[in-house]
Amino acid sequence: MSKRLAALIAAAIVPALTVAAPAHAQTQYPYRLVDPGTFGGPGSFLGLPGAITSNGTVMGTADTTTPDPDLPTQFCAPFCDGYVQHAFAWRSGRLVDLGALAPAADNNSVIGQLNGNGVGAGASENGLIDPLTGAPAQEATVFEHGRVIGLGTLGGHDSGALDINSHGQVIGFSTTSTRDPFPSEQQYYFPFVGEIRGFVWRDGVMRDLGTLGGPDAQSYLQNQRGQIAGWSDTNSRLHAATGAPTIDPFLWQDGRMTDLGTLGGRLGFVNGLNDKGEVVGVSDLPGDQNAHPFLWRNGKMIDLGTPDGNFGGASYINQRGDATGFYVASDGNFHGIFWHHGKMVDLPPVGGAAEAFGNAINDRDQVVGNQDDSNFNEVSAALWTGGHGYDLNTLVAPSDFQMISADYINNRGEIYGHGLYTSGPNAGDARVFVLIRNPRVPLPPASTPARPLPAITGPPDRRISVVLALHAAHRGSVSVASARH
Repeated sequence: MSKRLAALIAAAIVPALTVAAPAHAQTQYPYRLVDPGTFGGPGSFLGLPGAITSNGTVMGTADTTTPDPDLPTQFCAPFCDGYVQHAFAWRSGRLVDLGALAPAADNNSVIGQLNGNGVGAGASENGLIDPLTGAPAQEATVFEHGRVIGLGTLGGHDSGALDINSHGQVIGFSTTSTRDPFPSEQQYYFPFVGEIRGFVWRDGVMRDLGTLGGPDAQSYLQNQRGQIAGWSDTNSRLHAATGAPTIDPFLWQDGRMTDLGTLGGRLGFVNGLNDKGEVVGVSDLPGDQNAHPFLWRNGKMIDLGTPDGNFGGASYINQRGDATGFYVASDGNFHGIFWHHGKMVDLPPVGGAAEAFGNAINDRDQVVGNQDDSNFNEVSAALWTGGHGYDLNTLVAPSDFQMISADYINNRGEIYGHGLYTSGPNAGDARVFVLIRNPRVPLPPASTPARPLPAITGPPDRRISVVLALHAAHRGSVSVASARH
């Protein structure tokens, strides 16, 4: 994916940095904060979907020292920092440049996922220009032991790989040679001109997954069983309430795309899939004036509900079938939420933040997420576990780095997210981070109290949860306090 996609979604080995703090101080806190570093440029970023693997390997994209010769002007904040960026994999203090398609020095690349065999899937600019957008074209790629392999497209000018499983099956998206008749629906996903389709790539062949009846579809999740989840247009009728044709989530397996339906509305998205084939996401209710989180299990879509019946969605599901996400609480602000065996647990903002979102959950039911200010700018990374909520910035030695979002957590309790430097020589630089648990220091016995928020905030939060809620709020159908400013 080029920078404009990454904003929405081994060569050199570089040592990582433990963010500056006295050595003795690092041992006095529950977590050790690590900045994996860059390839000489100022920033590093998460790709989509991105992750931290079970062995602690993290993936993303990092600036090189090369100025970007064709810097995009839209769809890429905060990635448009003027430098060519390359996909990386980091583990145990080593940052590996995964390269890009030729000419690698001039082309941006990003990685979506890395499988257990050390093979990655992502995308790279290929040196061409998409004539429909005037932007650099991007091509789905596989990063395989020092090689960068282009997978081609489904006839269009752009493609990107988002996941690869242990069997080497790659999934992603591609444009076709047909112009999209409904560019307005791209408010919900990647901004391309051509129709967009999901693909599966196996044994050197890219296959179009098809659609549920409309022009567009997107696949972006898969499991170890080869099941693929995404969304698809089901017709070609534009609905005023949503600005798009009817969009339903799907589950694809063995050549068949199954329509998962919705909770009665015309808009539904998948956000999580586990190895049991359980799917979570968000779906409009009848009338498209509200949306709820759903769980699809054993052929049935279940409304997970929210404490007050307000807007909400599920973001992630673990292998146990427990899920996390977000909802609009009675005070009109977003809270995180945790669903376990049919029960809902509120995950309120902590440390003085206005909004909270649950982004990921591990099999120990530890939830991580991001917190925003009242203008939906990211301000702090959060952890909810053992009945308490924590601003992660209070669980590490003091430094000039502000963690603004925790995006993933593995079963070892290692956390991967993004933040920025608030002062010092790197002030304003965006970086990814890794938190490594110090088991000798217990977590505090109480949630993080309110504290002053940083003067420097992160970029606007553009998660689908916020996008959908603000669209609904502007129609007057959902009451979101911050959207009324």
